[in-house]
Amino acid sequence: MATLRDIKRKIGAVKKTKQITRAMNMVAASRLRSTQGKMENFAPYARKFSEVLRGLSSGVDREIHPLLVAREKVGTVALLHFTSDRGLCGSFNVNSIVKAEKWIKAQQAQGVSVRLTTIGKKGRDYFKKRNYDVVSTYTNIYGSIDFAFVNKMAAGLIEEYMSRQVDEVYLIYSQFMGMGKQVPIVVKLIPIEPPEATEAAGPATEYLIEPGGEELLVQLLPKHISVQIYNAFLQQETSEHAARMAAMDNATKNCTELVETLTLVYNKARQAAITKELMDIVGGAEALR
Repeated sequence: MATLRDIKRKIGAVKKTKQITRAMNMVAASRLRSTQGKMENFAPYARKFSEVLRGLSSGVDREIHPLLVAREKVGTVALLHFTSDRGLCGSFNVNSIVKAEKWIKAQQAQGVSVRLTTIGKKGRDYFKKRNYDVVSTYTNIYGSIDFAFVNKMAAGLIEEYMSRQVDEVYLIYSQFMGMGKQVPIVVKLIPIEPPEATEAAGPATEYLIEPGGEELLVQLLPKHISVQIYNAFLQQETSEHAARMAAMDNATKNCTELVETLTLVYNKARQAAITKELMDIVGGAEALR
């Protein structure tokens, strides 16, 4: 049975852990406010961009640009997979990795090879240890992403597609659905499939364009890829901070419950020790009589 000193030492250790988890929760909450603000500010631009692209692509021959033409036979696909650089965010990274691994195995079952680009240390470490075809990795870049970096990344993916190194390009990232829900999703990036009309969006808007819609559409297609990638970064980063905030909040609550349990054990052990000492004293007094 643990001694009173051992129990007291354990209570102190749990209290220190509680202080750490509470501090990490506050840091995650602060970063979440910043990244969520960026995501919400970017959302109207992304929606309007999709609306314009939908309006321009309606009634246009898809043969006008290679990025719109689907390959008849798909032999190799590129996957841009997002995870975090750090842990302590619950099952956040595990869910994304499991989603990606199932998707990769489904592609391989159809005879399609997958070229993997990982963003984040967790995904990089997982897939490299299992000998997946990881062609490039990006780590410690969250929080410092700008459109110049995204445009460069998009240009590289477009070059791979145009040179027929890959036949399709996909994204897997965690979509921010709310504070308690972040869902990993698969998005087809190339060839570009123009956004479909929805009841909320209403009918496609007709634009008066000079010199013509086809020329403008060709200019917007590479930018659409950059918008998709940048949106993935914002969604992923916001989801990570939300997941870490929830995980640290649960850890803090568990520490509180553990301290209460250990305190109860400590009090019972102390009471038992006092009772034993009293019995020894009474026993000694009776023996002296």
